[in-house]
Amino acid sequence: MKKINNISVRHNIIKEILFWKEKREAIILAHYYQPAEVQEIADYTGDSLALSQQAAKTNSKVIVFCGVHFMAETAAILSPEKIILLPDIKAGCPLADMASPDEVKKKKKELSQAVVISYVNTSAAVKSLSDYCCTSSNAIQVVQAIFPGKDILFLPDQNLAHFTAQKTKRRIIPWPGYCPIHETLSKEEVIQAKKLHPRALVLVHPECRPEVCDLADYIGSTKGIIDFVSNSPHNEFIIGTEKGIIFPLKKKNPDKEFFWASESMTCPDMKLISLDKILYSLKELAPRVTVSDHLRKKSLRAINRMIKIT
Repeated sequence: MKKINNISVRHNIIKEILFWKEKREAIILAHYYQPAEVQEIADYTGDSLALSQQAAKTNSKVIVFCGVHFMAETAAILSPEKIILLPDIKAGCPLADMASPDEVKKKKKELSQAVVISYVNTSAAVKSLSDYCCTSSNAIQVVQAIFPGKDILFLPDQNLAHFTAQKTKRRIIPWPGYCPIHETLSKEEVIQAKKLHPRALVLVHPECRPEVCDLADYIGSTKGIIDFVSNSPHNEFIIGTEKGIIFPLKKKNPDKEFFWASESMTCPDMKLISLDKILYSLKELAPRVTVSDHLRKKSLRAINRMIKIT
């Protein structure tokens, strides 16, 4: 009986969300790492930059961004005329927090001739101090577009910096930051997973440690992993990224099998948003994420340079 009641409550919440979404002329965007129930009711799912670009394209007045704070900020940079809602304002990113604006300013003075590339997983303030932005899917392209011989300060993820340097053969100075979720995946765990599932291909995110990436059959962004699986003739895969990706993987590939490289790869910040919080956001038009016009213009410069390259 309790299960029936829970289903009924969930149905009513979804019904209310749809009502308020229409009333507010809103769309719901959800990152691939969000809980399955959030991805299920979203109008669009994707990685952080793709969702921000979708926000910029839509005619909707209100964007409910189901992700973390830097993602909602990026949407606000690209869509200043729209209301950007982050259903849980506490949803942050420890990786983004590892590069503060003051620290970046100090490093820029030390490396005055270096080109600064900031991963999209940074605050708007840090983006405003950068020459270019990049994502995990286009970091190689962005670096290759930089004039040869130029030193590159890459922040904040040292593992993505190492991966990009390896692929481009460029001199990249990494910022000492990392994603706590991807950093936890060890070489030993991947080896053990391969022993348990010898026919499975190993797919990992480039935020993983270099020794983990060395064991992978494919290294790519969230979207890259999903596309690889969808286009692969293989049926078994060991997944080395945040667990939310399993929802779109299974949805697009119901006949394929997925195994975790590690059981601990769950981002608590990505799991803060719920259907209740989405409903509250739509009703109250809060919490809002905004970026000052001055900061927005400086941040947009680095983002647009990336977009022109890719």
